[in-house]
Amino acid sequence: MSASESRRPPRPARPGRPRGEVRLTIALWLALMATMPPLLGVVQGGSWLPGVAALSAATLALGFVLRRRQVPAVGVTLAELGLWVFAVTALFFAGSAFLGFIPTGAVLAAVPDTIETASREILVGIAPIAATPALAFVIVASVGLLIVALDHVVLTARMPLLAACALVMVWLIPSIAVPSGIDVIAFVVLAIALLYLIRAETRTREAQSSPSRSAGVTAVATAIGAVAIVGALVVAPALPEPTVAAGGTGLTARIDPSLDLGNDLRRRDDITVLTMHSDAPILPNLRVATLSVFDGDVWRTDRMRSQPLADQPLEPVVAADGVRIVEYRTTVKVAQLASAYLPIPYPAVEIDGLTGDWRSVPYSRTILTANGTAQGQDYEVVSHVPRPTLEQIRASRATVQEDRADLYSVPDNTPTIVRERAAEVTAEATTDYDKLIALQSWFRGPEFTYSLTAPVEDGFDDAGVVAVASFLQQKEGYCIHFAGAFALMARTLDMPSRIVVGFLPGGYTGDSVDGQRVAQVTTGQLHAWPEVYFEGIGWVAFEPTKSLGTATSFASGSSTVDDSGRDVSTPTATPTPTTSATPGAGRSDLPEDTLGQASGTGSSAFDARPLLTMLTIVLLLALAPGIVGGLRRLLLRRRGTIGAAWRLVQDTAIDLGIAVPASDSPRAFAARLSAQAAVEPAALSRLVAAVERANFAPPGDASVDAARTPQAMADAEALRRAMLAALGPADRARALALPRSLLIRPGTSTGDRDAMA
Repeated sequence: MSASESRRPPRPARPGRPRGEVRLTIALWLALMATMPPLLGVVQGGSWLPGVAALSAATLALGFVLRRRQVPAVGVTLAELGLWVFAVTALFFAGSAFLGFIPTGAVLAAVPDTIETASREILVGIAPIAATPALAFVIVASVGLLIVALDHVVLTARMPLLAACALVMVWLIPSIAVPSGIDVIAFVVLAIALLYLIRAETRTREAQSSPSRSAGVTAVATAIGAVAIVGALVVAPALPEPTVAAGGTGLTARIDPSLDLGNDLRRRDDITVLTMHSDAPILPNLRVATLSVFDGDVWRTDRMRSQPLADQPLEPVVAADGVRIVEYRTTVKVAQLASAYLPIPYPAVEIDGLTGDWRSVPYSRTILTANGTAQGQDYEVVSHVPRPTLEQIRASRATVQEDRADLYSVPDNTPTIVRERAAEVTAEATTDYDKLIALQSWFRGPEFTYSLTAPVEDGFDDAGVVAVASFLQQKEGYCIHFAGAFALMARTLDMPSRIVVGFLPGGYTGDSVDGQRVAQVTTGQLHAWPEVYFEGIGWVAFEPTKSLGTATSFASGSSTVDDSGRDVSTPTATPTPTTSATPGAGRSDLPEDTLGQASGTGSSAFDARPLLTMLTIVLLLALAPGIVGGLRRLLLRRRGTIGAAWRLVQDTAIDLGIAVPASDSPRAFAARLSAQAAVEPAALSRLVAAVERANFAPPGDASVDAARTPQAMADAEALRRAMLAALGPADRARALALPRSLLIRPGTSTGDRDAMA
C-alpha cells in the first residue's frame, strides 16, 4: 500500500437497514393513493388511475428489495428511474419501442408532441376532462417520478414530514385549478394516510426508546389525528363560506364588474344566485355595472359620483314627447351573491326593501354599497321603461350631448378590419337604428358561432382591439367578444356606446307569487351586452351574442301588441301600445340545442396557472430545508465559539445518519465518528481537546485561552469538508438539500440512534 493510500480517510462503513420498512413502504403507497380523489374532479377516471397505482406499487417494491440487498441509495434511485422509463414506454409507446419497452428515437420524438397535446387539452378542456392517452401519459409519468423522489425522501432520508408537505400540495393542486366544494371525506382519508406514514416511520426508531416514551409518541400521534379529523368534520363546516368568482363553485358567488368573464363562464358548478318575478311581459336582464371608458385594451367600470339612496331618490326617466313610458315592478331575492353591486332591471326609479347603506350612481342608475353585500337582500324595483315605436326610434339619432364619459372614443391602434366590417355590414341601412339592427343580425347570423373555448385556443380571450379583430376574423367567441365588437363598431359609426355586465333572467321554476311566475338566476346566466344612446329615448340595449337572449326589435305603431304595465308617460300623441323586445329571454326561451352553450354553462376549463403556481411553491418548499440548513451553519460560524464548532460537527454527523447520543462524552463521540465517517484525525483531536478544556476547566482558568476559538471553528470546518467529501454525489446532495439536523437534535430520542442502522 502506498503512502498516499495509507493517508486516505476511510470510507464510512455501510450501515444496516432499519426495521419496519415493509410497513413504511405500504404507508407511503397509501398516502400517495389518498391524493388521487381530487384529481378525479379534473380528469375523468380511466386507465391512468390503475396505471398510477401499479407503477407506484412496483417502484416502491423494487426499492424495498434493493435496499434489503444492501444496494446503495444512488443505485436504488437509478434502478427506480429505469423501471419508470421502461414502464411508461411499455404503457404508452409500445408500438414505437424496441421489444415493446425499450425507448427508441421514435419514442423520444413522440414525447414532446404528447406533452404538447396534453397541455392543449388541459388548456381548452372542460372539467372533468376526458382521460385521453396524452393526459394519461402526463399523469402516470408525473406521479411515477414523484414516487421515485418520495421513496428516497421517506425510505432513505427518513423525512416523512417533507413528503407529507409534497403530498398535501399534490392533493391541493386540482382543487385550486378547478375550485369545488370541500370534500371532507377525501381530506379525512388524506389526513389518516399521512398520520399513518409519519407514525410508521417513527416506529422504526423506537427500538432504543423506553416503553413510556413509545407510549407517549403513540398518544401524541393519536391526539393529533383526532384533532385533525374533528376539525375537518366539525369546525370546517362551521366556518364562514368563502366567496368565489361568479360562474360557480358550489359556494357563495361574487361578481368582478369587468369583462374578464372567461374563467367565470367556464367554471364547472352552476349555483343559484337569486330568484325574481315581474309583471313585465318579458323578464328583464339584471344589470350590475356599466363600462363606458375603453382604452384599447380594457373596458373600465364607470367611476361617477354616487349619492345616498335613502336620502336622494333616483331621478325620473325622461323621454321625448310621444314616446311612451311604461312602469314595471320586479321583485328580486338574492340567495348567494357576495357582491357590492345590486342586480337591478333598467332603468330603475325606485327600490324598496333594501337593508344597509346603499348608494346610487345617477349617471348609470347602478346601485352599490361600501360596507356590505347583496347577500340576503329581498327588494322590489320599480322601473320606467321607454317604449318607442319602430317609427320613433328610426327617427331618433344615436347621439348624446353629455360629456361625463367618453362614449365615442375609438383607440388609435384599432385594426382597420373593425371600421371596414362595420361599414360593410351597415352599408344598406339608412338610419342609426337600422345600422345597429344590421350589426345585431349579422352577429346572430350563420357566420358566427358561440364558443367559450375558441378564444382561449386561438389566443384572443379578452376585449381589447386586437381581440376584437381576431374575433371578427375567427367568428367564434362568447358574450364579451360579441358585446365588445358591437360596441366598438358602433363607435366607428359615430354612435355613443357602452357595455353592461349583469345577468340574464334565468329560467322559470314552476312556482308563482301573486300570479307572477318565479324565475331562478344562476351563475350560468352571467352575461355582458352593449347599449347605444338614442336622443329622446335613452340607452337602448342590443343582444348581438348568438344563441342568447332575444334580439332587440321594436314594433310599428300601427300594430297591436298585448302589453302589460302601467303607462306613466304623458305623450302628446297616443301611440298604439307596443312591445319593446329587449335582451333577456330566460334560459327556457332559448332553442333546445343552445341551452348547453349559454353564457356561463355549468362547465369549467382547467386553468394551468394555479398548477404552475403550486409547482413553484413545491419547488420552493423542496429548496427550503437546504437554505435553512445553510443559514444555520452561517450563524454557528459567526458565533465562533468552541460550543458552536462542536455543534457544527454534531449536526454534520446527524446529516450523514450517524447517532449523536447524549450519553457519549466528547472523546467517545469522536471515537464513534472516526469509525463511521471520514475525518481528519489531527483536527478531531484538537477539537475534542478544546471541548474538554472548555467543559471541565474551573472557572477563570487561564489555560482556557480565547485564541483557541478560531482554531476550533477551523477544525470543525475541516472535519465537515472531509466527511462530505467521502460521500458519493447523491448522498452528498441529500445531506446538503435535506439536512436531518433541522429536525433531529443531539441527545434526543432520534439523535440517540444511527439514522440508517
